[in-house]
Amino acid sequence: MADPVFRSKLRTDLEAFIIQKRAAGYPYLTSARVLGYFDTMIAENYPDSEELSKDICNAWINKCSSLHPNTLLRRVTPVRQLGKYLAGTGKPAYIIPGGVPHKQVHYDAHIFTEAELKAFFSSIDQCRKSPFSPYRCYVIPVIFRLLFTCGLRSSEARLLSVVDIDLLTGKIFIRKSKGWEARIIYVSADMLDLLRRYNSIISKYLPGREAFFPNHKGDYYSKTTLDLWFHEFWDVLPEASVTKGNTPRVHDFRHSYCVYRLNQWVMEKADLNALYPYLSEFVGHSNFADTDYYLTLAEPFYPEFESRMRSVNTAILPEVPHAD
Repeated sequence: MADPVFRSKLRTDLEAFIIQKRAAGYPYLTSARVLGYFDTMIAENYPDSEELSKDICNAWINKCSSLHPNTLLRRVTPVRQLGKYLAGTGKPAYIIPGGVPHKQVHYDAHIFTEAELKAFFSSIDQCRKSPFSPYRCYVIPVIFRLLFTCGLRSSEARLLSVVDIDLLTGKIFIRKSKGWEARIIYVSADMLDLLRRYNSIISKYLPGREAFFPNHKGDYYSKTTLDLWFHEFWDVLPEASVTKGNTPRVHDFRHSYCVYRLNQWVMEKADLNALYPYLSEFVGHSNFADTDYYLTLAEPFYPEFESRMRSVNTAILPEVPHAD
């Protein structure tokens, strides 16, 4: 994805800010695109402005105010960060307050039941060829199984290259991960067999391709495609009509993987002290706090799990003495 071409009088600052973010280790791709939209608004409505003013920031917030709260936050955050950056360099800049916009809408993770998983995967196995997307009937059954069996983020799966997957050993190199931290995972024997059979079919159509899961042009699918596919097959299922709470999403396959894995270890009476860090590493969490979220979702075995995790918490969390 190419960087935007900035046109406003803030363009030099915008370019320097993005360079600084990437030097710190952030990919800053989506946020750079947001700043491109922001720059366009400045160039069109504030062509003579050479500083990030309160009027400009408020105009941006108003322009995005009709968006979903979570989307609005993603549009405002890069501009707030830009303000902090400019102020840090000694330039006059308005910094959008932390309470703007209001708190994100919270989504409770949906943990798919075994019946729901069986119904969904049976549904996608019936996917037919499309003249507009000739490879989707092969991609869909495989990519969703990869998401669930490995707990991948959707971007990690759709951006896999052929060279990232070792079809001899089952080793997968996850390059483009959250926070830009790469990692290596291994798939199960059954998943590896499925990947091999899938690759054999796709290679006949697109020999020498780069994308492991190619679209009709042989390129990578867009970020919205997997969401569209999921709802195409999920929404028509009887199970979907009786689901309570938030509508399930593609990301819930990742949540479900983590919870199923934790529950399995509890049932097997496995050494949680030894295995817990591996789950964090496998799913690409930068710290245990992110993985801890799934402990609250492991409801069927939570009492036993909590008891068994007490030794882990005692080992890694120092006791804080009370002040007299």
